[in-house]
Amino acid sequence: MPLGIRLTVCYRLAMRILPCKALIATVLLSLLSSRPALAQDPGAVAQQPTEDPLAEVIIRAPEPRYVAPTRRDRIGRVWVPVSINGQGPLRLVLDVGASRSAITANVAARLGLRTDESPPVMLRGVTGTAQVQTVRVEKLEVGDLYIAPTVLPIVADAFGGAEGLLGNEELGDKRIYIDFHKDFINIARSKGVAAEAGFVTIPIHKRADRLLVVDAVVGGVKAIAIIDSGAQASVANLAMREAMERRLRSGQASHDEIIGATGEMQNGEGFTVSQITLGEVAIQSAHVTFGDMNIFAHWRLTTQPAILVGMDVLGLLDTLVIDYRRHELMIKLNNRRAFR
Repeated sequence: MPLGIRLTVCYRLAMRILPCKALIATVLLSLLSSRPALAQDPGAVAQQPTEDPLAEVIIRAPEPRYVAPTRRDRIGRVWVPVSINGQGPLRLVLDVGASRSAITANVAARLGLRTDESPPVMLRGVTGTAQVQTVRVEKLEVGDLYIAPTVLPIVADAFGGAEGLLGNEELGDKRIYIDFHKDFINIARSKGVAAEAGFVTIPIHKRADRLLVVDAVVGGVKAIAIIDSGAQASVANLAMREAMERRLRSGQASHDEIIGATGEMQNGEGFTVSQITLGEVAIQSAHVTFGDMNIFAHWRLTTQPAILVGMDVLGLLDTLVIDYRRHELMIKLNNRRAFR
């Protein structure tokens, strides 16, 4: 049975204070072949060792410095109560852009999970690289989502009170229903049902990495938009900056600091854009940070305008439904003044 679960939302206070700090970290986890090779059967035919390609895991792990209870019209990320090995609930950030779930070292220690039973991974952040440990878990559960067994990376305790993140590795047939107004989330198997009355439907482009990619128009420029529930703020690439050069010329830029998961910092330019349009929904006067983020290169989105739409925009909605089976976003608006 699908479980209706109360959620907690943490939010960013410092994003638009000058100097503006966009506390966002996009990290790339690459599995390392760092454990000793297993002993081989003496009778086995000797083979030349081959180097397996590194498996890559994308995790966008924002790093808030402030948290607060859910409030209407506040910017925030969704905390999902998750059970690991039957223990919990643990507060994990819902990050639909992450290809694997992850937990903090404190959670691993509390659950008695050992870091010597699985190989480490390489954490490649927006601004740096670091090797991190992993742990094996028997099962991870929330609603109709069941992942077992799996290996979870250990990430820095920089989630503003959350204890890790819930990625998209098993969401392919799921439907996520988030009611920001009522602080409610439900993760269930999609029945392929169309949107209810009052919802706006936006088609999602299919991608092998399960990113939620939709068509957008940002300040009059056509763009690719990645819906990212794990990001505190919205970030655009330099191709978008160049395409909007004339439109941004008259605006006042802020100095935005992008803090990566490894603690290193990268600078970006922040501007208020007149409008971000997703399907039939237009968000007015949104703050966007423009910068040369490595993640856009990884996604091969450096030559065309692209934007990560974070919780500063998504948090304005009343309800957000992500139906992976139907490849659709379903949106119900809240504060009409922020929309067209």
